[in-house]
Amino acid sequence: MPLDLNSDLGEGFGPWRMGDDAAMLDIVTSANIACGFHAGDPTIMRRTCELAVAKGVRIGAHVGYRDLVGFGRRDIAIAPADLRDEVLYQIGALAAFARAAGDRVRYVKPHGALYHAAARDRLLAEALVAAVAEAEPGLALLGPMGTELERAAERVRFVGEGFADRAYTATGSLAPRGVAGAVLSPDDAVAQATTLALSGTARTVDGPGTVAVSVASVCVHGDSPAAVEMARRIRGALDEAGIPVEPFS
Repeated sequence: MPLDLNSDLGEGFGPWRMGDDAAMLDIVTSANIACGFHAGDPTIMRRTCELAVAKGVRIGAHVGYRDLVGFGRRDIAIAPADLRDEVLYQIGALAAFARAAGDRVRYVKPHGALYHAAARDRLLAEALVAAVAEAEPGLALLGPMGTELERAAERVRFVGEGFADRAYTATGSLAPRGVAGAVLSPDDAVAQATTLALSGTARTVDGPGTVAVSVASVCVHGDSPAAVEMARRIRGALDEAGIPVEPFS
C-alpha cells in the first residue's frame, strides 16, 4: 500500500530558523506547517506554504498549545471549549496563507504535548475533532491510532501516523524523549520506517521488542541536524522496498 511521508515544518520564529524546510520539501509528501502557537509566524507560514505548493507537497495545519517558550512541549491546562477555538483559529490562519499560495489545507495534525494529551483525554480529543470538523469540510485528522483521538474522530477522516525516528513503548505510545533510546539514530530510523510500512510494527524500549503500529503516514522530524539526510535515506529505502510514497490527502 502507498505510504505518506510527512515532516513538521515552518517551526522558526522571527529571525530564528529550525531545520532546512526547502530541502525537506524535496523529499516528503506532506508538510505539517506550524500555525504560530508553538512556533511559526505569518511570514514563515506564507513562505512555507509557497514552497510546499511549488514542490507539490500537501499542506497540513500543525496546531499546538499557545506555548512559544516551551515549543508546545509543555502540558497546558485548558478548557475543551477554549482548545476548540484555539485550534480553529490556527487552522483558519494557515488556510488563508495556503489559499494565497494557490492551494488549501488538507489535514490537521496536533503538535507535541497536545498530540499526547488528545491521545489520552477524550474531552480534549473531542474538542480538537470539533475544530477540524468546523474549519472546512473534508479536512483529515492525522494522529496516533488506537487512542482517544481516533475514537473521537467520528465526524472527520482519521489517518494513522507513525514515527520513523522515535521509539515506542509496549503500549504503542511514543517513548518520552527523556527515556534512553527514545530518539532513534538515523540508521535505526531508516529501518523503522521500512518496518512500519511493511509489517506495521515498531521497536519498543520497554517491552518484548516490537509493538503493532498501524500507519498510513510516517513522520520524520525536521529539527535535527541530520534530518534531511535521514529523510532522504528513508525515502530511498521505501523506494527500494517497492513501497509507493504518496500523499494521503
